[in-house]
Amino acid sequence: MLAGSRDTRASTAGILIWGVALLSVPAIVTGGVSSDAVPYIAASAVFELCYFVLLARAYESGEVSVVYPVARGSAPVVVLVFGALALNEGVPAGAVAGVLAISFGVLLLARRARPPRDVWFGLAIGLTIAAYTLVDSEGVERADPIAYLALVVAPCAVVYPLVTKVRPDVGARTALTAAATFGAFLMVLAAFRLAPAAPVAAVRESSVVIAAILAAVVLHEPVDSRRIAGAIAVAAGVAAIALSG
Repeated sequence: MLAGSRDTRASTAGILIWGVALLSVPAIVTGGVSSDAVPYIAASAVFELCYFVLLARAYESGEVSVVYPVARGSAPVVVLVFGALALNEGVPAGAVAGVLAISFGVLLLARRARPPRDVWFGLAIGLTIAAYTLVDSEGVERADPIAYLALVVAPCAVVYPLVTKVRPDVGARTALTAAATFGAFLMVLAAFRLAPAAPVAAVRESSVVIAAILAAVVLHEPVDSRRIAGAIAVAAGVAAIALSG
Protein backbone atom coordinates (compact mmCIF):
# COMPACT_ATOMS: atom_id res chain seq x y z
CA MET A 1 0.00 0.00 0.00
CA LEU A 2 2.87 2.36 0.73
CA ALA A 3 4.66 1.53 -2.52
CA GLY A 4 1.45 2.09 -4.46
CA SER A 5 0.73 5.52 -2.96
CA ARG A 6 1.10 8.69 -5.01
CA ASP A 7 3.71 10.19 -2.65
CA THR A 8 5.55 7.64 -0.51
CA ARG A 9 7.17 10.27 1.72
CA ALA A 10 3.90 12.06 2.48
CA SER A 11 2.23 8.69 3.10
CA THR A 12 5.04 7.61 5.43
CA ALA A 13 4.64 10.81 7.44
CA GLY A 14 0.91 10.09 7.68
CA ILE A 15 1.51 6.46 8.70
CA LEU A 16 3.64 7.62 11.63
CA ILE A 17 1.04 10.15 12.75
CA TRP A 18 -1.74 7.57 12.50
CA GLY A 19 0.51 5.10 14.30
CA VAL A 20 0.76 7.40 17.31
CA ALA A 21 -3.01 7.91 17.27
CA LEU A 22 -3.74 4.18 17.06
CA LEU A 23 -1.19 3.19 19.71
CA SER A 24 -1.83 5.97 22.22
CA VAL A 25 -4.96 4.51 23.86
CA PRO A 26 -3.67 0.93 24.31
CA ALA A 27 -0.33 2.39 25.45
CA ILE A 28 -2.04 4.46 28.14
CA VAL A 29 -4.15 1.49 29.24
CA THR A 30 -1.23 -0.94 29.45
CA GLY A 31 1.39 1.55 30.64
CA GLY A 32 4.49 0.18 32.28
CA VAL A 33 7.59 2.11 31.13
CA SER A 34 10.55 2.36 33.49
CA SER A 35 13.16 5.10 33.40
CA ASP A 36 15.72 2.47 32.41
CA ALA A 37 13.92 2.12 29.07
CA VAL A 38 14.46 5.75 28.04
CA PRO A 39 17.92 5.31 26.43
CA TYR A 40 16.64 2.32 24.44
CA ILE A 41 13.55 4.25 23.33
CA ALA A 42 15.74 7.15 22.16
CA ALA A 43 18.14 4.87 20.27
CA SER A 44 15.32 2.87 18.71
CA ALA A 45 13.58 6.07 17.60
CA VAL A 46 16.74 7.16 15.74
CA PHE A 47 17.03 3.81 13.94
CA GLU A 48 13.28 3.73 13.20
CA LEU A 49 13.49 7.21 11.70
CA CYS A 50 16.34 6.07 9.44
CA TYR A 51 14.28 3.01 8.53
CA PHE A 52 11.24 5.01 7.45
CA VAL A 53 13.34 7.55 5.53
CA LEU A 54 15.05 4.75 3.58
CA LEU A 55 11.83 2.79 3.11
CA ALA A 56 9.93 5.72 1.61
CA ARG A 57 12.85 6.57 -0.65
CA ALA A 58 13.24 2.95 -1.78
CA TYR A 59 9.57 2.57 -2.67
CA GLU A 60 9.45 5.95 -4.40
CA SER A 61 10.75 4.35 -7.58
CA GLY A 62 11.88 0.89 -6.50
CA GLU A 63 10.26 -2.54 -6.66
CA VAL A 64 8.72 -4.17 -3.60
CA SER A 65 9.54 -7.66 -4.89
CA VAL A 66 13.27 -6.82 -4.59
CA VAL A 67 13.52 -4.29 -1.75
CA TYR A 68 11.31 -6.15 0.73
CA PRO A 69 12.89 -9.64 0.53
CA VAL A 70 16.44 -8.22 0.64
CA ALA A 71 15.60 -6.00 3.63
CA ARG A 72 13.80 -8.72 5.59
CA GLY A 73 16.43 -11.31 4.72
CA SER A 74 19.56 -9.29 5.47
CA ALA A 75 18.38 -8.08 8.90
CA PRO A 76 18.60 -11.44 10.74
CA VAL A 77 21.98 -12.11 9.12
CA VAL A 78 23.33 -8.84 10.55
CA VAL A 79 21.92 -9.70 13.99
CA LEU A 80 23.45 -13.18 13.80
CA VAL A 81 26.89 -11.86 12.77
CA PHE A 82 26.78 -9.18 15.48
CA GLY A 83 25.95 -11.81 18.09
CA ALA A 84 28.79 -14.02 16.92
CA LEU A 85 31.46 -11.29 16.73
CA ALA A 86 30.49 -8.86 19.49
CA LEU A 87 28.79 -11.17 21.99
CA ASN A 88 30.75 -14.36 21.29
CA GLU A 89 27.56 -16.30 20.69
CA GLY A 90 27.71 -19.66 18.95
CA VAL A 91 26.37 -20.07 15.43
CA PRO A 92 24.36 -23.30 14.98
CA ALA A 93 24.64 -25.28 11.78
CA GLY A 94 21.01 -24.45 10.96
CA ALA A 95 21.83 -20.74 11.13
CA VAL A 96 24.76 -21.19 8.78
CA ALA A 97 22.47 -22.98 6.32
CA GLY A 98 20.01 -20.13 6.72
CA VAL A 99 22.63 -17.51 5.88
CA LEU A 100 23.62 -19.46 2.76
CA ALA A 101 19.97 -19.72 1.68
CA ILE A 102 19.44 -15.99 2.19
CA SER A 103 22.62 -15.19 0.27
CA PHE A 104 21.46 -17.39 -2.59
CA GLY A 105 18.05 -15.74 -2.58
CA VAL A 106 19.53 -12.24 -2.58
CA LEU A 107 21.78 -13.18 -5.50
CA LEU A 108 18.75 -14.37 -7.47
CA LEU A 109 16.94 -11.13 -6.69
CA ALA A 110 19.99 -9.03 -7.52
CA ARG A 111 20.33 -10.63 -10.94
CA ARG A 112 16.77 -9.59 -11.75
CA ALA A 113 16.97 -6.12 -10.21
CA ARG A 114 17.00 -3.26 -12.70
CA PRO A 115 18.50 -1.00 -11.50
CA PRO A 116 20.59 -2.60 -8.70
CA ARG A 117 19.77 0.38 -6.46
CA ASP A 118 16.85 -1.65 -5.10
CA VAL A 119 19.27 -4.24 -3.72
CA TRP A 120 21.41 -1.56 -2.06
CA PHE A 121 18.35 0.10 -0.55
CA GLY A 122 17.18 -3.29 0.69
CA LEU A 123 20.54 -3.94 2.37
CA ALA A 124 20.54 -0.48 3.98
CA ILE A 125 17.01 -0.99 5.26
CA GLY A 126 17.99 -4.44 6.55
CA LEU A 127 20.83 -2.84 8.50
CA THR A 128 18.46 -0.40 10.22
CA ILE A 129 16.02 -3.24 10.98
CA ALA A 130 18.86 -5.19 12.58
CA ALA A 131 19.92 -2.13 14.59
CA TYR A 132 16.51 -1.40 16.09
CA THR A 133 15.89 -5.12 16.62
CA LEU A 134 19.02 -5.38 18.77
CA VAL A 135 18.02 -2.26 20.72
CA ASP A 136 14.38 -3.30 21.11
CA SER A 137 15.30 -6.77 22.35
CA GLU A 138 16.75 -5.06 25.42
CA GLY A 139 14.29 -2.17 25.60
CA VAL A 140 11.13 -4.28 25.83
CA GLU A 141 12.57 -5.95 28.91
CA ARG A 142 12.17 -2.60 30.65
CA ALA A 143 8.77 -1.51 29.30
CA ASP A 144 5.43 -2.84 28.13
CA PRO A 145 5.80 -3.50 24.37
CA ILE A 146 2.81 -1.40 23.31
CA ALA A 147 3.82 1.63 25.35
CA TYR A 148 7.42 1.14 24.24
CA LEU A 149 6.43 1.15 20.56
CA ALA A 150 4.21 4.21 21.01
CA LEU A 151 7.07 6.17 22.58
CA VAL A 152 9.43 5.11 19.79
CA VAL A 153 7.00 6.11 17.03
CA ALA A 154 5.99 9.46 18.59
CA PRO A 155 9.29 11.33 18.00
CA CYS A 156 9.51 9.82 14.51
CA ALA A 157 6.07 11.25 13.72
CA VAL A 158 7.32 14.71 14.74
CA VAL A 159 10.79 14.63 13.16
CA TYR A 160 10.07 12.77 9.89
CA PRO A 161 7.98 15.56 8.23
CA LEU A 162 10.65 18.09 9.22
CA VAL A 163 13.50 16.01 7.81
CA THR A 164 11.75 15.17 4.54
CA LYS A 165 9.97 18.54 4.23
CA VAL A 166 6.62 17.01 3.29
CA ARG A 167 3.04 17.60 4.27
CA PRO A 168 1.74 14.38 5.87
CA ASP A 169 -0.98 12.50 4.03
CA VAL A 170 -3.49 11.57 6.74
CA GLY A 171 -6.23 10.25 4.45
CA ALA A 172 -8.19 7.03 4.76
CA ARG A 173 -5.71 4.98 2.70
CA THR A 174 -2.85 6.07 4.95
CA ALA A 175 -4.89 5.27 8.05
CA LEU A 176 -5.51 1.77 6.73
CA THR A 177 -1.81 1.34 5.93
CA ALA A 178 -0.91 2.43 9.46
CA ALA A 179 -3.44 0.01 10.93
CA ALA A 180 -1.89 -2.82 8.89
CA THR A 181 1.65 -1.79 9.84
CA PHE A 182 1.21 -1.47 13.58
CA GLY A 183 -1.60 -4.04 13.78
CA ALA A 184 0.84 -6.62 12.41
CA PHE A 185 3.30 -5.73 15.14
CA LEU A 186 0.65 -6.18 17.83
CA MET A 187 -0.40 -9.53 16.34
CA VAL A 188 3.21 -10.70 16.54
CA LEU A 189 3.27 -9.69 20.21
CA ALA A 190 0.09 -11.70 20.75
CA ALA A 191 1.61 -14.68 18.93
CA PHE A 192 4.67 -14.55 21.19
CA ARG A 193 2.32 -15.04 24.16
CA LEU A 194 0.84 -18.18 22.57
CA ALA A 195 3.89 -19.89 21.07
CA PRO A 196 7.70 -19.90 21.30
CA ALA A 197 9.46 -17.03 19.54
CA ALA A 198 11.36 -19.18 17.02
CA PRO A 199 8.39 -20.69 15.15
CA VAL A 200 6.51 -17.38 15.29
CA ALA A 201 9.48 -15.58 13.70
CA ALA A 202 9.85 -18.33 11.11
CA VAL A 203 6.20 -18.27 10.05
CA ARG A 204 6.21 -14.47 10.02
CA GLU A 205 8.78 -14.49 7.22
CA SER A 206 6.22 -16.01 4.86
CA SER A 207 5.48 -12.32 4.29
CA VAL A 208 8.54 -12.22 2.02
CA VAL A 209 6.87 -14.57 -0.46
CA ILE A 210 3.44 -12.97 -0.01
CA ALA A 211 4.93 -9.53 -0.73
CA ALA A 212 6.51 -10.77 -3.97
CA ILE A 213 3.19 -12.21 -5.12
CA LEU A 214 1.25 -9.07 -4.19
CA ALA A 215 3.85 -6.93 -5.97
CA ALA A 216 3.05 -8.81 -9.16
CA VAL A 217 -0.74 -8.84 -8.73
CA VAL A 218 -1.32 -5.37 -7.25
CA LEU A 219 1.65 -3.30 -8.41
CA HIS A 220 2.19 -5.17 -11.72
CA GLU A 221 5.90 -5.60 -11.12
CA PRO A 222 7.81 -8.02 -13.41
CA VAL A 223 7.92 -10.88 -10.90
CA ASP A 224 9.09 -14.00 -12.72
CA SER A 225 9.89 -17.49 -11.44
CA ARG A 226 13.48 -16.52 -10.61
CA ARG A 227 12.33 -13.65 -8.40
CA ILE A 228 9.77 -15.85 -6.65
CA ALA A 229 12.49 -18.47 -6.11
CA GLY A 230 14.72 -15.80 -4.59
CA ALA A 231 11.96 -14.70 -2.21
CA ILE A 232 11.31 -18.32 -1.18
CA ALA A 233 15.03 -18.88 -0.55
CA VAL A 234 15.19 -15.76 1.63
CA ALA A 235 12.09 -16.81 3.61
CA ALA A 236 13.47 -20.34 4.09
CA GLY A 237 16.82 -18.94 5.23
CA VAL A 238 15.27 -16.62 7.80
CA ALA A 239 13.11 -19.49 9.06
CA ALA A 240 16.22 -21.68 9.43
CA ILE A 241 17.97 -18.98 11.47
CA ALA A 242 14.91 -18.47 13.68
CA LEU A 243 14.37 -22.18 14.33
CA SER A 244 18.04 -22.83 15.07
CA GLY A 245 18.20 -20.16 17.76
